[in-house]
Amino acid sequence: MAALEEEFTLSAVPLCAGPDGLIGVEQSDKTDQFLVTDSGRTVILYKVSDQKPLGSWSVKQGQIITCPAVCNFQTGEYIIVHDNKVLRLWTNEDVNLDKVFKATLSAEVYRIHSIQGTEPLVLFRKGAVRGLEALLAEPQQKIETVISDEEVIKWTKFFMVFRHPVLIFITEKHGNYFAYVQMFNSHVLSKYTLLLGQEGKSVVQSFTASVDRKFISLMSLTGSDGCVYETLIPIHSSDTEKHQNQTVVRSLLLKTVVSGNARNSAALTVLDQDHVAVLGPPLPASKECLSIWNTKFQTLQVSKELPQGTTGQLWYYGEHLFMLHGKFLTVIPYKCEVSSLAGALGKLKHSQDPGTHTMPHFVNWETSPGCGLESQGSELSKRILRRRKIEANVQPEVPASKQLLLTIKNDSEKHIEIELRKFLASKQTPDFHTVIGDVVIGLLGRCQTEPSFYPRNSLMQLIQMQVLSHSLCPRLMEVALEKSDVHMLQLCLQQFPDIPEAVTCACLKMFLNIGDDILQETDVNMESVSDYTDAIQDEKMEEETEILQNGFNPEEDNCDKELNGKPQDTIEETSSCPVIPKRAALLNAILHSAYSETFLLPHLKDIPAQHITLFLQYLYFLYLKCSENATMTLPGIHPPTLNQIMDWICLLLDANFTVVVMIPEAKRLLLSLYKFVKSQICICSELNKIEVSFRELQKLNQEKNNRELYSIEVLELL
Repeated sequence: MAALEEEFTLSAVPLCAGPDGLIGVEQSDKTDQFLVTDSGRTVILYKVSDQKPLGSWSVKQGQIITCPAVCNFQTGEYIIVHDNKVLRLWTNEDVNLDKVFKATLSAEVYRIHSIQGTEPLVLFRKGAVRGLEALLAEPQQKIETVISDEEVIKWTKFFMVFRHPVLIFITEKHGNYFAYVQMFNSHVLSKYTLLLGQEGKSVVQSFTASVDRKFISLMSLTGSDGCVYETLIPIHSSDTEKHQNQTVVRSLLLKTVVSGNARNSAALTVLDQDHVAVLGPPLPASKECLSIWNTKFQTLQVSKELPQGTTGQLWYYGEHLFMLHGKFLTVIPYKCEVSSLAGALGKLKHSQDPGTHTMPHFVNWETSPGCGLESQGSELSKRILRRRKIEANVQPEVPASKQLLLTIKNDSEKHIEIELRKFLASKQTPDFHTVIGDVVIGLLGRCQTEPSFYPRNSLMQLIQMQVLSHSLCPRLMEVALEKSDVHMLQLCLQQFPDIPEAVTCACLKMFLNIGDDILQETDVNMESVSDYTDAIQDEKMEEETEILQNGFNPEEDNCDKELNGKPQDTIEETSSCPVIPKRAALLNAILHSAYSETFLLPHLKDIPAQHITLFLQYLYFLYLKCSENATMTLPGIHPPTLNQIMDWICLLLDANFTVVVMIPEAKRLLLSLYKFVKSQICICSELNKIEVSFRELQKLNQEKNNRELYSIEVLELL
């Protein structure tokens, strides 16, 4: 899901914006500071968090700024071009632009690009590109012509791909559009003709682009139909195509996001790989709106009306959208979550601003977004007609899901449980997954307002429906942790595929810390635990008895003489489980959970050392049990796998080795792990020798028929 937060203006003073709006908004070398260039003579440096200007600079009367000011991230200087050819550089300490560094160039500049990691680039109106340093060293150098006569640059964008600068700019000539891609690591310029399709000479109102390793995804918003199209342009062309005019075809991405009569008041910008922001009126007679669309699922996520109108310009940096709302520069913070099907269907929003409109939870995939707007209008007219029929007094039937949500707000836990059971037994609707999420959010919301309210049975029912995820109800596991409900946490770990690593570690801490007496009285799913946890040694084995586990004899190795003196302790350690069965079932749920090692390791360092030792002892016990049979598996339904056991042993040792090695009771465990790994290495070495010997025998057998003489060869197998 996406969300638009409350807007704010950067200054109470109207900006000098011409009929085409501002010249540009660019980021400074400080994350929270931005350079705003108006269409007159002024550049203003704003600090967004303080909502006030930090500095202002103007050119002389009679001079006109023709290129937006940018920041040189390598030096911290600001760069501007006025009167098309005059380039100036200054810093925060400078007051008068007339007294700062000045360079007069030999050709007109279209745009200066500056991003982190490389020097600024200057793009001239005829398509040539120069680095700033080379240009300052020789300002009057000859600038070549790249594009043809009457060809005009309409839009440009600067990227970093594999630490190499890549520039793309779009030109237009007689209604035809062309894309130029400049690779600066290979100094190759590629030209592409944008094939617009059946519309022919349709006017493109706005361009935006994103880049991955192979393609530039160029998106365009056309004025004739208000649709968003996507064109994939390869970054690296083949040698035979580098200097040829290639043709690329666009495809429809979003249908009718703005009115076709929007003219120049529409803009488009890409926010991430799945979301774009669109500025413009959704209907011919409606006011302008700022909306965020999900391109992956082609759904409208959120929309905000702008009654004072805009100039059709939209900039985005970080998590802020910039635009002129009326005569004031307005900033609207936004948030976009990772794209998922649940989010595209409209994921559980508690509150909603008066000027913000969201799509309903259930989307009819067989109708386009444009048709959806028409259906909204028809629904409005139907409601008006129903209002006129007062004498009929027909009350629409309240859906069962809304009745259940009303019950959750006021009724007792027992009554909610009964009503929920009735609802789940009824016929499921297409939006069943989302309704279940709404019900969980409603229950958790009441838990937050009423600490004594905890509908455990209802929540367990909903979890067992197997339609929930952590992203759909993020507070569910948080509440279960607060209530120390280990059974609910176990079910969540078994069913949720998107649990954050911090929550997984919080569950692990609780599973290791909770007392055995409490666990004995708690209901826990024991499917993953078989009778191997109850295999306690009843009879004393003779000292000369050997225990061989996949070639491992814990008494045979000489690396630990201390262990040789206490064989009985080793036998007891390998045959009895260090935790009770219910705790083992909870720890198995942790082993099955998904995680990213990078994000998990920092949280594992916060677990107490004695708990880490206990968990390692249990993992070592499972490893030995796996080694007792040829299949290297554990009995039971969904037991931990050998890879999961080994991965967690490595994770715990990586995160806590310096702590664990100082604990006396962990010393024997670490030595046992060392011996076991050493024995496995020996086994692999011997197997490798056997493999080489068999390979030589096979080779000898193949060559036997080709020999006229015979020979005797002795091969030592072991």
